[in-house]
Formats: sequence, C-alpha cells, structure tokens
Amino acid sequence: MFTADFTSTSQWVAGRTWAYPGGGPTNLGDNKLDHLVADPGYSRSGVFRATRRPDGKWDAGLLTTEGSDEGFMVRAGDTLEARVRLPEEMGAWPAIWTWLDGDQEIDAFEYHPDNPDLLELSNRVRGGQSYYRDPAIAPGGWLDLKVEFGVRSVVWWVNGTRVYADRRGVGRRWQAYLIVNLSVCAGRYHPRPDPSVSEMSFEVARLLIHRP
Repeated sequence: MFTADFTSTSQWVAGRTWAYPGGGPTNLGDNKLDHLVADPGYSRSGVFRATRRPDGKWDAGLLTTEGSDEGFMVRAGDTLEARVRLPEEMGAWPAIWTWLDGDQEIDAFEYHPDNPDLLELSNRVRGGQSYYRDPAIAPGGWLDLKVEFGVRSVVWWVNGTRVYADRRGVGRRWQAYLIVNLSVCAGRYHPRPDPSVSEMSFEVARLLIHRP
C-alpha cells in the first residue's frame, strides 16, 4: 500500500509537524533539544541526522506525511515494517510514530543509547507500553521491526519475534500520519549528549505499510 520514498516531496514534509508546538521547530516542553530543519541532508537520504548548534540546541531531521500532497495516513488494520540502524551517541532519541490532531500516537519504537538493549513500544491512544530488552538491540545495530495496528490489539515484532501485544488496540476508526525523526534529549529523563559530541544519526533503510 505504501513504500516510503524519503526523497519524495509529495510523500513527505521535512522539518515541521503539529506534533510540536506551533508546528515547530522546537519542543522544549517534551524535554527535547531539537531544532527541526528542512535541509534534505538531515533526513531525505533515510539517514536522520542531528548536529549541535551554537545556542545549545541541535539542528535535526524529521519527516512526516502530515501536510504532504499525498497525505498518507496509517489506518486500523494496517501493518508497518521497517529496518533501522540504531544510533550510538548518548542523547540520541530516534523514533517512528504516528500523530493526528494532538493525539492518535502509536510509537513503533523509541530508543535511548543509555539503555542500550531496550526498545520502548507504546500505544498512547488506548494505553499500553512495553520496555523490551534483547541482546540484539545495541547502539549501531540493525533491527527489523513490525507493528500490526489492530482494532483490539497493537502487536509489535522485533527481528521476526513477536514481543508485545497490548490487548488495547486502536479502535475501528483510528487513523494517523507517519512521523520519522531523530530527537535529542535535554537531560530530564535521559542524559544530554556529551559535550565532545557534535553530530549523531540513525538510519531507516526500509519503511512499508501493508493494508489488507
């Protein structure tokens, strides 16, 4: 149904989202140092980058289907598949997630290198969260992810293994835009980047949505 082409300006909008106050570019209230940029070098290759700014914030890449010409939305019953390379730098906060009108958030994954073997998997629509640990999860490592956005249960798979079913689901009418981005932690819940670090990245080599 949907194969992500991050170079496509009709599929993806770069550097802004209404998931951030005022559409961005910052979201300090969520403990993020991001300063979103539309520069294609920060996201359009599938490598999502962040670089330190003189003011202490970080220029960072974000892509969303929200506001794009195609306006693709994930729906109840869809399945997401992705292959990602996790970041290595402390303070990096990568995610693939959904969003619509201040709500409808499902986190396909979030990751923080200070918890090197852990993925955060969340249903923020109806509640449900798992902290999944596995030795295969590691800074710089590659992972294959699958998320089934079920009406009665959202189900997550990691490297071919079913790891969590929330038994809450999204409901029949659920739909939301896709967001892929690299945030930077401000230090409240996870460490800030080391002062010696000026750049970080993670990669999404494949992102597909299947619709039955």
